[in-house]
Amino acid sequence: MPEAIIDRIQRLKTQKNALILAHNYQPPEIQDMADMCGDSLELSIRAAKTSADIIVFCGVQFMAETASILCPDKTILLPDPSAGCPMADMITPQQLSARLKELPDVPVVTYVNSSAAVKAMSSICCTSANSIKVAQNLNSREILMVPDRNLARYTAMKTRKTIYAWDGYCPYHDALTSETVTARRQEYPDAVFMAHPECRMEVLEIADAVASTSGMLKYARSSEAASFIVGTEIGLLHTLKKACPTKTFIPASDALRCVDMKKISLTDVAESLENLKGEVKVAEHIRKPAMQAVQKMIEL
Repeated sequence: MPEAIIDRIQRLKTQKNALILAHNYQPPEIQDMADMCGDSLELSIRAAKTSADIIVFCGVQFMAETASILCPDKTILLPDPSAGCPMADMITPQQLSARLKELPDVPVVTYVNSSAAVKAMSSICCTSANSIKVAQNLNSREILMVPDRNLARYTAMKTRKTIYAWDGYCPYHDALTSETVTARRQEYPDAVFMAHPECRMEVLEIADAVASTSGMLKYARSSEAASFIVGTEIGLLHTLKKACPTKTFIPASDALRCVDMKKISLTDVAESLENLKGEVKVAEHIRKPAMQAVQKMIEL
């Protein structure tokens, strides 16, 4: 059955000149079938450079929107339109507008894990990999960072900026506690602990390395350690094992499983390609200012 669906996907991909992208948190079978795996920004930049007419984005809504922002002339498909992001839903343009009235003239740094409409109101975007660099390069001592409070606090700790944090969070990363990590370390005393910046400060403080998903991949490849406790969504373990087959990767918690990231199936991808189902198109009045915020980040 999977082989038949994969063959169908490959035929449709060729017929329709499509590119299939998968986030590192996607199920193993989606990652293995995709043309490229990576973090959300890596994939969107790849989409912008491709000659494909259609981009099938196996991820969540904000990722497909970012691809649409960067590729207005391409058809962007999200195979399951219900795949969203709880963190991105924790801020709306109306809420941001109200906060900016309290902080006039303070630049807004928006994590890419946000809607296109919020990006459009931002001074610049950032990722978990470059938030420190973005903050340091802004010509302002004060910054409003949205929507992830944990990324904002981590960035503030690494810079001399005054950062006002929005009270948003990833419910999966934020649920990981230092007690859970300590217990895991007792099970695997020789393992190195890698944590994502979306985790709580108490978790980041005991990590051997704090890195984005792409950063964890680089760290694991270059490290002499043989085993790693991975403090991010469990989908990354498949990516890590493929890249480093001789090393061992252990989830920091079995609860680090994003429901939305696991929604897309091979059948969804095939049907999306066949019927152009799940098209995501950002309106021009939102896309243009959002593009400026994303482009400023890319150019850093």
